[in-house]
Amino acid sequence: MKFKDYHIDQKIKSQLEYLGFNRPTDIQFRAIQAILDGEDVMAVAPTGTGKTAAFAIPVLQHVLQNRKGKYKQISTLVLVPTRELAQQIAEAFEAIGKKTGIKVLGLYGGVAQEPQIKDLNNNVEVLVATPGRMFDLISQGFVDLSHVSHFIIDEADLMLDLGFNDDIRDVLRFLPRKRQTLFFTATLNKKIKALAYDVVRNAIRIHVSPKNPVSKNVQHAVSRVEMDDKRFFLENLLNEFEEGKFIVFVRTKVRAERVVAAMQRANISCEALHGGIEQDLRFDILDRFRKGVNTILITTDVACRGIDIPQMDYVVNYDLPEHPENYVHRCGRTGRGNNKGHALSFCSENEIALLEEIEKYTGHEIEVFDLKPEEYQSIVSESDSHDKNWKKLLADNDNPDSWD
Repeated sequence: MKFKDYHIDQKIKSQLEYLGFNRPTDIQFRAIQAILDGEDVMAVAPTGTGKTAAFAIPVLQHVLQNRKGKYKQISTLVLVPTRELAQQIAEAFEAIGKKTGIKVLGLYGGVAQEPQIKDLNNNVEVLVATPGRMFDLISQGFVDLSHVSHFIIDEADLMLDLGFNDDIRDVLRFLPRKRQTLFFTATLNKKIKALAYDVVRNAIRIHVSPKNPVSKNVQHAVSRVEMDDKRFFLENLLNEFEEGKFIVFVRTKVRAERVVAAMQRANISCEALHGGIEQDLRFDILDRFRKGVNTILITTDVACRGIDIPQMDYVVNYDLPEHPENYVHRCGRTGRGNNKGHALSFCSENEIALLEEIEKYTGHEIEVFDLKPEEYQSIVSESDSHDKNWKKLLADNDNPDSWD
């Protein structure tokens, strides 16, 4: 089935064609028609599978069908855990609905309220919000959710991890009882199930779960590198692939700044992204990275979910994540759609337990790039040496039959 075969408005179809959307992904194929039919949906799907479009396309169709009069009201609420996700999902709705005239607003904290209040008074129909700023503006009388017909919870597992469980239940007090509820999550456990059953009614259940949750488009591997040597290996890798776009994940804000400083000492230009940076600056950094003004981003897990970067070539796990599911989300920043991608992890002696947890979670052993002692020492002692040919390592393993 192709997008042109769905019973959706021609304005949406033509925009999907312009954006290069031809055939739906698995989650889109299984969710779109159910949503168009008005069903509640509880969907579990890995990162990078096209979840946002899976709900944005049919919801935009419903908004178009059910518009009444010139005065528009908030008819769709998308609740998300982070500011970056709010901005990105709002942009996805705007891109897909560009020809419809539907007004979309991303509502989140960390920026001034006044421009958001002004937008709220200008016929917003789709509101993509984080809980804190939304409840703040509800209490001030600027957000009215009494006409919401579509309520979407995205990245529900991350919302629980960040402590938004009560907020999700609280928002139900402001919504009409008669509504369509869509619940999307990348992982599923007892707590998430309990929350889902509180908000959805007789939902269609969709579970897209490949044997290996890491995308088949991503060749991922690990190299044993001691903690104090990681900066030399990162420098070597970045110099080897000077034309590539890199996102490098570290464990903490302090680590991000230190790695940036280390790379700058090696004359490698990069930027840090983490929760300690003001929101407007974070958006500017992401915008520069998307546009290719900066091609190396050193970040914490603030960017491991939902951040869609076009033509993302390489993911580097400078530090292994403490939560194994974040390994999957990090790797999912590359190899999106039909593109191929690479992810390389540096694992020190004291991170072996984390590596074992990741392998247990994915159900697969991660391919190891073995380094001979002389090769390892060459990189450490001469940080500007390219004796270790990462291009050859990746090329030798760039075989779909060897992917985990």
